Amino acid sequence: MGAANECGAYNSDWMTLADRLKATNDRPSGFDYLRLGLATSVIFFHSGTVTYGNDFGLWEPPLGAFLRAILPMFFVLSGFLVAGSLERSKTLFTFLGLRAIRIYPALAVEVVLSAFLIGATVTALPLAEYFRDSQFWRYLLNMFGDIHYNLPGVFTNNPYAGVVNAQLWTVPVEFLCYAALAALVALGSVQRKFLIPLAALGLAVAHLILRAQMYHWHLPTFGPFSDSLLLVSFLCGVSAYLYRDKIVWSLPMFTGALIASIVFLWFVPLGAYPAIVTLTYVTIYFGLTNFKRYWLIRGADYSYGMYLYGSVVLQLFVWLAAPRFWWISALVCVPASALLAAFSWHFIEKPAQSTRKHLAVGEKHYLALKNRLLGHPITAVFKGSRLIERE
Repeated sequence: MGAANECGAYNSDWMTLADRLKATNDRPSGFDYLRLGLATSVIFFHSGTVTYGNDFGLWEPPLGAFLRAILPMFFVLSGFLVAGSLERSKTLFTFLGLRAIRIYPALAVEVVLSAFLIGATVTALPLAEYFRDSQFWRYLLNMFGDIHYNLPGVFTNNPYAGVVNAQLWTVPVEFLCYAALAALVALGSVQRKFLIPLAALGLAVAHLILRAQMYHWHLPTFGPFSDSLLLVSFLCGVSAYLYRDKIVWSLPMFTGALIASIVFLWFVPLGAYPAIVTLTYVTIYFGLTNFKRYWLIRGADYSYGMYLYGSVVLQLFVWLAAPRFWWISALVCVPASALLAAFSWHFIEKPAQSTRKHLAVGEKHYLALKNRLLGHPITAVFKGSRLIERE
């Protein structure tokens, strides 16, 4: 534990992640700024692909090292914060319900707006034909994690032809992360928390072996992180939270982890695997840094909305203006996406949080059903700040 000085402040030389959380009342501002920064970075990097129709060497060093870090950091951050939500939940029913409330409403609205408003406005097809097309109806499955990128006659003449919202590919990965964590909890990982980092390690090793066999041991040097490695990143974030009282919050360690991450992602062909560990520390250290809160993050989280809308806004701008330079797309579409994100937060996401009270009612029915199925009472309780369902 971190040692306290005479004024009650913690000695940062010995402060752990748990100490840091306590010192910031479990609400450090660094995570808010980091989410917003990562979401903005996604739009900037996608602006080149959408404007020119290709990635113009984005994945090559040195820029590729920073680009490859964005999504793993997103998933590490998600794992760390979701683990806190899991700990505060009495049952898996509540935990998964909270995840659904946070993710689903904004996603559903974005999909509906893209299909019924944007698509219907820009399609090259007659509207009757557009709405009859099976591609239109398949697109609506995006709100359930069944991802489809095309709408009939939409953006077909853009440089990045036909793709409405490329960023939706991570939605099923996020769902997979929650399902995997719930499964690990059901298998007893709350009481045996070593199972979660062990699962992350096992998945990473299995992924490496399968990729090596697929490419006959000539692995691609650079490129984006796969679904499996994003799941590993998520589990590393969860692991860091579970072992937060053992991990030191240290500026020298942060500096070393940051340098190591750049080296791994820039110079090392298999560097993605160790980079997940170093990026985990970089992400959480920055997240636990309690910067001054400015109006942009006070009582609001626009990052999810920016992530959801950034790609479709870029495609719409390119369809309207056909800009010659990627940075024009970025400068226009970042604030435009922020405006849509503000709409999403204030009118969709934040009001959806008010439905949390209904989870308590659902949880009672959930426990009653388990009682009937098992024939003896089960009580959801906390034990040592850990979620358990006690029989």
